[in-house]
Amino acid sequence: MNKIKELLKNVIRNKFENYERNKEPAYMPFHTALLGKDRLALYQFIHSLNTNFGTTIFEPVGVELAKSKFEIAERQVSVDCEIDVEVLKEIDKIIDELNSAVKSPNKREEIERIKDKLFASGNRRKVKLTKVDLFCQKGNNIYMFDIKTAKPNKGSFLEFKRTLLKWCASILTQNPDANVHSIVAIPYNPYYPKPYSRWTMAGVLDIQKELLVGEEFWDFLGGEGSYRKLLQTFEEVGIEMRKEIDNFFKRFI
Repeated sequence: MNKIKELLKNVIRNKFENYERNKEPAYMPFHTALLGKDRLALYQFIHSLNTNFGTTIFEPVGVELAKSKFEIAERQVSVDCEIDVEVLKEIDKIIDELNSAVKSPNKREEIERIKDKLFASGNRRKVKLTKVDLFCQKGNNIYMFDIKTAKPNKGSFLEFKRTLLKWCASILTQNPDANVHSIVAIPYNPYYPKPYSRWTMAGVLDIQKELLVGEEFWDFLGGEGSYRKLLQTFEEVGIEMRKEIDNFFKRFI
């Protein structure tokens, strides 16, 4: 966890530098009168941090955790390749079936349908795919994670699903024997201590195979107990940097 500690500290310090260098002037007299300059600065800083928390913190932290368990652990990986047009048609068909509730999500069956069409026509099309947020591989097992915000928009689930299927199609086109998995990962459960509200995704994602939330995601990457250790590490960094953080925001009093 020492590398993760240093990573977190560097992210916060870089944010401090960027906040001062790129801060746009914003005259908010009512907010300032009510909250004070320091609290308003803190709010703006947190908002700035949240906008790219996934790429600056969750992805690199995920890579560090996964290195202990996987042979390959990388972030922002391109899996672009030429895919048979019949595969793309089959993916569109799967999405249409899910959208109209003709079929329920079944990742194993969907993968087999893709495999059946891999070389069906011989007519391939270059497809520009979304980069894989977190790519992990051990032997012939490949895991691709699409890291999402804690409360993703319900209307986006079908596009999430399309991305997951196209990632699998791309990998299987390059290596038909790969044991491929594509998963939506949500870093924490915003409903805690209640269970995550998975029903909103149930008609689109295969919940058992395409979704990992909070503790199950981090423990999958780094092994049992990783989530607990990760929270402890975040807390330790906050304590160790408390004086540094307080001094930064004193400038705005």
